[in-house]
Amino acid sequence: MKIGYARVSTDDQDLTIQTQQLLADGCERIFGEKASGANAARPELGRLLEHIRAGDIVVVSRLDRLARSTTDLLALADRFKASGAGLRSIAEPWADTTSAAGTMVMTIFAGIAQFERSLILERTTTGRIAAQQRGVRFGRPPKHTPERIQMVMQSLAAGMSVAEVAKSFLVHEATVYRWKALHRRASDAAQLAPDGESSGEAANF
Repeated sequence: MKIGYARVSTDDQDLTIQTQQLLADGCERIFGEKASGANAARPELGRLLEHIRAGDIVVVSRLDRLARSTTDLLALADRFKASGAGLRSIAEPWADTTSAAGTMVMTIFAGIAQFERSLILERTTTGRIAAQQRGVRFGRPPKHTPERIQMVMQSLAAGMSVAEVAKSFLVHEATVYRWKALHRRASDAAQLAPDGESSGEAANF
């Protein structure tokens, strides 16, 4: 059974031309919707995927009516294949997974897509390593700086309770207790260090 899929991007556009092409190609049922290709939520496409059975052929007027990218196209083709269905495009005769030639073309496309992903990953990794060697730090900036922790210690020394400090600095009371313990250890280590030397732990809260 041939099942058609038609899509236009906006409500101002019309599905008539695509529908006529699909009917002329012999489609017995057509799923049509008005949704941008960039929109991942396409309800009619979802219904089509639930409807197809082994032996069905999904027909589109052009591949860009079905898929947003090569990766998206290959993913959908794999889902059709898993259901035992094929894919065919009217405007692109080479895109026909029901034929040996079409299957070969899609396999080549899959290889190219994988190659592109590998190149992107390699470039990203190389760039990240180079940036790290230049001293660039990745990830979220530290939420609690040594200056902030020092302000917490000063507030406690001024007589504020742990609960008051936690509320004032928007942290959990357990965090304040942990900082107190670390500060105490750092202070003890600094007192035990020989004159003229500083403990590395003292600056590491």
